[in-house]
Amino acid sequence: MTALVLTCTHYFGDYRYLVSVLRDWGLDDSALKLHRAMTIHPDADLYRALYWASVIIFFYCVLPAACIKWVFRDKFSDYGTSFQGALKYYRLYIGMLIVMVPLVIYFSATDSFLKMYPFYKVAPGDSLFPKFFIWEIFYFMQFVALEFFFRGFILHGTKHRFGFYAIFFMTVPYCMIHFGKPMPETIAAIIAGVVLGYMSLKSRNIWMGVFVHCSVAFMMDISALIRQGVFIGQDDSM
Repeated sequence: MTALVLTCTHYFGDYRYLVSVLRDWGLDDSALKLHRAMTIHPDADLYRALYWASVIIFFYCVLPAACIKWVFRDKFSDYGTSFQGALKYYRLYIGMLIVMVPLVIYFSATDSFLKMYPFYKVAPGDSLFPKFFIWEIFYFMQFVALEFFFRGFILHGTKHRFGFYAIFFMTVPYCMIHFGKPMPETIAAIIAGVVLGYMSLKSRNIWMGVFVHCSVAFMMDISALIRQGVFIGQDDSM
């Protein structure tokens, strides 16, 4: 299931692959409409970002959830979705955020960072509302899906066989989904995978990991927007 989910997100995460599939099925009109929406529509940038997030949410959540429900016949709470004990290690999570703040500020000045973030590009002087906020909602939802898949489904699904080493089993594919991003972020994903995996294993839930991911992602997007001068003229446009 893990291999299937990662394969589907890799291919379908690019809308051009879906366009090619629709054409292979003889659905040329649908393929053309999708292509136009993602390329020449005034909101094409937003549509591409929302499409990517929706693919992540669907495959990271729906397929593993179906496997848990109808194949394993387990409870979702056994895979980290329970809120019980979610605040048990909150001090460590806060410490992680404190460490991340100066790192985000530093790396946000690099060209590779600014080319990557935010995924939904905002032109300098453009209003952030409502499009950027719509994107952030979907962005946060895909982090819930990501934590459920890696720190929930994979980690808690393998801990009975691998025990503590399930953390490292989960960290390998988690690191690999960061390939293509700036190298420091990919290296950091190894550390984050181990730490968040350990916390999820001990607390038996994914929610503080969701909190950390959303907080860091928001800091990264805001830092990138500041560096790109997007907030210049915001008061006049909003």
